[in-house]
Amino acid sequence: MKTLKFKLYEHKRNRYLKQSINAAGVIYNHCIALCRRYYRMWGKHLRSVKLQSHIAKLRKRNPFWQLVGSQAVQDICQRIEKAYQLFFKHNKKGVRPPGFKKVKKYKSFTLKQAGYKFLSGNRVKVGNRVYQCWKSREIEGTVKTLTIKRTPLGELFMVIVV
Repeated sequence: MKTLKFKLYEHKRNRYLKQSINAAGVIYNHCIALCRRYYRMWGKHLRSVKLQSHIAKLRKRNPFWQLVGSQAVQDICQRIEKAYQLFFKHNKKGVRPPGFKKVKKYKSFTLKQAGYKFLSGNRVKVGNRVYQCWKSREIEGTVKTLTIKRTPLGELFMVIVV
């Protein structure tokens, strides 16, 4: 496994990616609230599959949530389940359950198999839009995941796991 990090050029169309990261933060907070409510009511942990199906139903009604691809939503649900499993496994050692995050400080979303395509030159297509990146080296091997990250300064980076 190898990780490559490329900076995306500043452009006004990047606000779509920033809105997608914000939408991912809203979905994350909603999933945390659902998990807490479910645990309070039933005393059990909400599984990732049920959480994904519930969010898929809600995404049909909310156009803001549709900015995030289904693969990214699945990744968010899997991250939350992994965090809860660690919490229940190491509860006595001071590990805390996952908490809410400020949407403006939410950093990234990950696309695993679909939702992106590398075009000729320094261009990549994420969703329906084409973005230019600063490619310092060629991508060798099969791409496993593509993560769009936002720094505190608002710069966007594309992190590729090969």
